Amino acid sequence: MRETVKQWLEQGRVDVFIACREVQGHCLPWFFTRDKISELDAFTTGPNRYPLEKMALKLAQKEPDLKIGLMARDCNQRALKIYGAFNQMEMPEIIPLGCCPSNLKQAADCTHLRKKSVGEIKVRTGIDNNLTLDELKAMPAEERWQRWSHEFNRCIKCYGCRDICPVCFCKECSLEHPEVVTPGRLPVEVPMFHLVRAVHMAGRCIDCGLCEQACPSDIPLRLLYSEVNSIMDRLFDFRAGEKAEQSPLSFLELEHQEPEREPNLDRGAA
Repeated sequence: MRETVKQWLEQGRVDVFIACREVQGHCLPWFFTRDKISELDAFTTGPNRYPLEKMALKLAQKEPDLKIGLMARDCNQRALKIYGAFNQMEMPEIIPLGCCPSNLKQAADCTHLRKKSVGEIKVRTGIDNNLTLDELKAMPAEERWQRWSHEFNRCIKCYGCRDICPVCFCKECSLEHPEVVTPGRLPVEVPMFHLVRAVHMAGRCIDCGLCEQACPSDIPLRLLYSEVNSIMDRLFDFRAGEKAEQSPLSFLELEHQEPEREPNLDRGAA
């Protein structure tokens, strides 16, 4: 991979390649460029995961003529297809790194996501992050609601789930609208904050799990969005990032928009 990136930079195939570099023993995101090509000596891969595609998107928006390359895991590639479907950016040059454990990836092999360690109180009153959807749905509805409420009440509204999410690229976020989410209030309104976000994940969630990994309160967000994914799969046979196409919800929204009304120029009209 290091030699391929070096060739691409030297040949001008890419102007910048976004991958990871070892810095003081840590695997960190890095922008490799032609004028500092010696930095490739520390090029590395590892269990650390970052939304490299989101960094590429922000760079492409700032420098649209820049030729970008990207080290892309399976989840990164799914996000890139969504970018293309929503005309956010053209597909960059990628070097694939297959390691995805997601249910959206067939025959996947996970090398970095391990079974989480869950405390006794969380198992007893909250939601075990390791539960499957079938195991969760087997619980009585009232118990599920109590357990989710326990999890949502621990939210500190840091917006970490939104900020790290590769497919959150809206210019205006409804989670910052005061009529939807009251600013300055903790804990957040249960379940408004997380259900609004879950609805927005419908047809977009690529099941990368970064939201849950970033959550300081260890809320099982991946399980929540997996339920959204399962609904999209069941109702529309749609799996986000499988193809470079928008979700059916995008077209339903367009179909249900009211047409613009002609201005009433009759001053005598009520």
